[in-house]
This record gives sequence, C-alpha cells and structure tokens, in this order.
Amino acid sequence: MPVLTTALRKTRETLEIYWVLARIMVPITIAAEILSRIGVVEAVAPAFAPVMAVVGLPPELGLAWLSGMLVGIWGAIPLVFTLVPVSSLSVADVTIFSALLLFAHGLPIEQKIIQKAGPGMIATTLLRIAGGVLYAFILHRLFAATGWLSAPVNPTLIPMSAAQDWPGFFVGLLEMMITMLVILLVLSWGLEILRATGILKLMMKALAPLLRLAGIREEAGHFTAVGLFLGISYGGGLLIREARSGAVSPRQVFLSCVFMGFAHSIIEDTLVVMALGADMSSVLFGRLAFAVAATALIAALLRSLSDETFFTWAFRATKTIPEGR
Repeated sequence: MPVLTTALRKTRETLEIYWVLARIMVPITIAAEILSRIGVVEAVAPAFAPVMAVVGLPPELGLAWLSGMLVGIWGAIPLVFTLVPVSSLSVADVTIFSALLLFAHGLPIEQKIIQKAGPGMIATTLLRIAGGVLYAFILHRLFAATGWLSAPVNPTLIPMSAAQDWPGFFVGLLEMMITMLVILLVLSWGLEILRATGILKLMMKALAPLLRLAGIREEAGHFTAVGLFLGISYGGGLLIREARSGAVSPRQVFLSCVFMGFAHSIIEDTLVVMALGADMSSVLFGRLAFAVAATALIAALLRSLSDETFFTWAFRATKTIPEGR
C-alpha cells in the first residue's frame, strides 16, 4: 500500500509539472511555427549566426537556444525540428545543440535560486553561457576533425518539421506532448526507485572523489551531488539554507553553484536530450569531465583573489556567512 501511495503521489506531482510545462510549450511552439511560416525566423536568424557559426550549427537554432535559456529545456525541445528539418541535422548537430542547452537553460529561475545562496547572478550566468559555448565548440572541432557522429539523427521524440501543413503540425504537436508525458512519468518513477533502493545515495557517495578534483570540499559536496543528480532547485535550495547558517564558506558556495551550473540534473536532462538523438558519451561523461576541469580552474583562480575582489565581483557578502573557512 505505501508503494501504491507513493506511486500515486509521484504521478500526481508529475501531472502538475506536465500541465505547467504544457501551458508554456504549446503557445511557444505555435508562435514559433507562425513566425517561421511568415518569414520572421528567417529574418532574425542572422543575429544568432556568429555564435551558431562558432559551434557549427544552423543560425535558426539560436532561437531555440534562446527559448531554452529563458524558459527551460522543454521550452526549446519543440522548436528544434520546427526551426530546422530533422532531415538536415546529424547526430553531431543535435549533440552540440544539446550541450548548449544543458549548460544554460531556465536561467531566470535557476540563477535566482543560485543568487539566493550568495553568488552573484551576473558572474554565474556568464560562466554558464560561456562554459556551454566553449564545450559546444570543443565538441564541434572534435566532430569536424574525426567525422564522428556524422550520421543523420534519429530522434525518439517525434520531430516536428516546418514543412508540414497546419493539420499535420497539430497532429505532430499532440504526438510530441504525449511522448513528453510518457518520458516525464518514466523519469519520475525511475528517480523514486533510485531513491527508495538507496542507489541514488550510493551514486552521490561515489561522486565525492570527483568533486574533490573540482576543488569542492566535503562541506559543500553533499549539496553539489544533490544538484548534480536532481537539479539546481534541490541542490541550490539546500545550499541556500546551509550558506545562510554559515556552515559552508562563501568560496565553496560559489564553486558548488558554478559546478551545478555546468552539470546538474544529469539523469533527467541527459535522457531528455538523448531522446532528441544526442550522443550519451558527449552529453553525460564529456560534460562531467568538462565541469570538473573547468570548476578546478575556477577554484585555482579564486585562491588568487583577495576577499575584497571576490565579494565585489562574485559574491554578495552577508553577516551570517563568515569568510576564511
């Protein structure tokens, strides 16, 4: 009976989240389709051309990335194959775009959570965007040099092409929303199983050595691990409480938030972009390796900064959070 009760509760919570996402996604998708059909996307796309050119992507995908940064991953996904036909994209293209999306999405909400823990919003937001562009550029150069992942993409999520007529578009939108609901339910139940069996706790414990390589000490390790697996809303939320209590030093709070910005919700988000056709090794293992290396470099930089510089540019000093820990 407790198992059934838990399953029903998780299903209800997932349906509530799905309803919120649907109210965002459906209008955005329809609006993007209208803009695409009347030529606005084609006119605006050149504005995104410089950044997209750096990572080897069609400029039209810049609008999907912008939507993802403002709304979240689920705000960008329906636009990918609306703006660019699936037949013209390779696995490498989708993997590179997924990298951009995984690093920087839902910034208004997630960065507000991070800001409440102390780190400056501008500094951590710029780090997330710059980190995503740099990692996407590395992937682009690697794929271009080796020809790896050059095969046409074959997404699990039903692609929506701008070439459809309106009835076909709405059928595709309905199919995509149904597929999204199934994915959300499976992810929700799967995470609950990992929690209930203790596997998630073991995964977090096994992550400790990796976090130490990134310069994150034990005092912030648990919260960083929570954010890595469950997302910034969970990890950042716990970190806010500890940061305000003074249990975690400001520099460790900053490093934890930087790492979570580079790599968070790696189970759910990774499976979502894999459904788009992204390569798992690049969006999971490669992303983790980049997050560790980049955070370690930032940790080394922080050690060279004076307290005055750190609190001026990177952290909002508070009376309840002592420095020097």
